[in-house]
Amino acid sequence: MEINRVSKDIRSSLKKLDLNPSDSLNKLDKNPRNPLKKPHLNPRSSREKAKPPSLVGLCLGVVGKHLEDIIEDLGEIAASFPADIKIAIAAIARRRKLLSDDVIISLADSSWEILDISGSDVSDSGVGKVAEMCKSLRAVDISRCDNITAAGVSELVQYCHSLETLRCGGSPRSEHTARRCLSILKPSLNDVEGDSWEELVTTEIGHGAQSLRWLVWPKIDNDSLEMLSTECPRIMVNPKPSPFGFRGFEVPREAFPDIVLDEPYVKDINPITWAVRGLGPKVASLVSNPNELSMAEKFRLAFVERDTRLAPKRAKNARQHQRRAEREWMMGSTSAKAIALAAKHSKSLSSRK
Repeated sequence: MEINRVSKDIRSSLKKLDLNPSDSLNKLDKNPRNPLKKPHLNPRSSREKAKPPSLVGLCLGVVGKHLEDIIEDLGEIAASFPADIKIAIAAIARRRKLLSDDVIISLADSSWEILDISGSDVSDSGVGKVAEMCKSLRAVDISRCDNITAAGVSELVQYCHSLETLRCGGSPRSEHTARRCLSILKPSLNDVEGDSWEELVTTEIGHGAQSLRWLVWPKIDNDSLEMLSTECPRIMVNPKPSPFGFRGFEVPREAFPDIVLDEPYVKDINPITWAVRGLGPKVASLVSNPNELSMAEKFRLAFVERDTRLAPKRAKNARQHQRRAEREWMMGSTSAKAIALAAKHSKSLSSRK
């Protein structure tokens, strides 16, 4: 009897034995009232936790917090930095409102393919120097840059023959600059008032951004848009995301208005880097409406536009005065007449041979 009782106990124990522990764990996990359930022990949730910042990102964060202390020596400090580190420092300087001509020139690298100076104090001088150094630029953002005029854009187009995307506008002065640059972006003749075609050098006959394909100008006016679509259809304005592209072309990332060009270079840097040591607000301008130009600025822009429009005529008048002076000198000087007649006679003799 004792043996039978022991065998029954063993059989009952074997029946209660769970040979599939994974199933039992799943059942326990599915039970919301299970006190043994510990979500923090789930290996998948532990893998999905945010990655720690990289050492390079931490170092750039420290440099960015104290960037104003090293600006004077930035050229020497950044001389041996890789190109991606330089562009990351430039991105931090732009976000901290410290990006100027000296800073961008000190950081410029010949291997750069993008240039984001939007909303900065960079002027025509800084853009020209950077364009001369970085001739491989493909995308440039000069939106909200009030110190950049059509002259800076002209140098950008002159040196960067691979420029495909240009972002502009965003502020009243930048909008005015964008309208002034339309004649630079589309092919045209520089000088059609010369006295003869022999006086025009090859570089003056035709110009324009030959490689430019994408123009990001969110508030472009209807007249400018119509002129671009009519006279320069190869430049596509404000393309929109589409799986089929834009007019049969694949739109690059830099051509979308909601994309920040230098964002990939600071994605591993803590945003608190450019929110330190609160910078005092800039002195408010005398303009009552921020979307309108002051009267003094309107007069200045009108003077600059008139001066640019009359520049070819002044050059033509100068050439005419020079020819008239040379003609009067030849008519009044006996030696000059003799030299001119001798040159004419020798030319006729050589043509007879």
